[in-house]
Amino acid sequence: MKKFIYLSILLSLFLLVSNAQEKKDSLFLDLTKIALANQSDSYVTFPIDIGNLEPLIFEANISPNFIIRKRKDSRLMGVLTSQVIIRMYNQDSYPIYTPSYIPQISFYYLVGDKKSKNHNTFFGRISHHSNGQNGDFYDENGNINLLSGNFATNFLEFGLINTSNSENLNAVKFFKSSFEIHPKSWMMDEMQGTYSGLRWHNTFSAFKLPRTNLESKNRPNISLKVETTWMFDSINNWSTFDLNRLNAGLTFYYHPKFLEDIGFFVQFYHGMDYYNIYFNHQIDTIRFGLMTEILRF
Repeated sequence: MKKFIYLSILLSLFLLVSNAQEKKDSLFLDLTKIALANQSDSYVTFPIDIGNLEPLIFEANISPNFIIRKRKDSRLMGVLTSQVIIRMYNQDSYPIYTPSYIPQISFYYLVGDKKSKNHNTFFGRISHHSNGQNGDFYDENGNINLLSGNFATNFLEFGLINTSNSENLNAVKFFKSSFEIHPKSWMMDEMQGTYSGLRWHNTFSAFKLPRTNLESKNRPNISLKVETTWMFDSINNWSTFDLNRLNAGLTFYYHPKFLEDIGFFVQFYHGMDYYNIYFNHQIDTIRFGLMTEILRF
C-alpha cells in the first residue's frame, strides 16, 4: 500500500515538472475532446468489490456533460454537468441512502497553437455537493447521522491540463493539476475541522489509440488513470505529513471491439470516502464494473 502511494506521488510530481517539446502536426485534439477527457466518467460497479467498503449491489456515477461554446474551434468553452452518485446497499429491500448530488459548471481555455500536438489548457469550476437530507448532522449518540443528516458544501476548483501525444506508444496523455477550495462560509459549520476545504488534485491519464489518426471516430482500446489528492488544511488533528491526508486511485479501462458505448474497468481506491456524509470513513477497495467512455478520437 505505502509503495503504491509513494509511487503515485512521485509520478504526479515528475509529470508536473516535465513538458514535452511541442510539435506541429495534423494530429491534434480540439478543446471539446480535452475537456471531455478530463470530466468525470459515468460508470456502474459490479457487486464483487474487494475491501472494507460496505457490501453494495452497485455504485453508479451518472455524469452527463452539456457543452457550451460559440463554435467548434473556440478557445473558450463551458461544460454543464448534473452529476449524481448512487449506492444501492446489499441489505433488506436494497436501500439507497443519501445519494451525492454534485451539479457543476466548468470553463476551459486553450492557450497556444490550436493545431499543435501538445496543449496547455486552463480550467475553472464551481460546484455544489449535497445529499438531499435535512436532518441533524449528529445523532443522539454524538455520531455522524449517516441516514438523514444534512451534508452540504460549495467549492471552487482551478487548474491546468497538459496534453501530449506519444508517437511510440500511439497514445494521448493528459496531466491535470488543480486546487479545490471550500470557503468556510460555503460549508456547514458541523463539517469544518473534519471535512477538508483545501485539496490539491493531480491526475495522469493515458489513452491507447487503435491507430494514429485522431480524427477517426474510434474509441481508445485501453486507458489508464492515476489520481492523487492531498488535503492541506487542519482536519482531525492530523499532522502535516500524515498519510491519512492522501487519497489515491488507479483505474484501468478496457474497451472490447464487440461493445459500442461501454467497456470494462477495474479500480483501486485508498482514502477518504467521497460519498457525501460518509466522508469520515477511510476505505481501501478494489472494484470492477462497466464504464461509458465518452471520448472519441
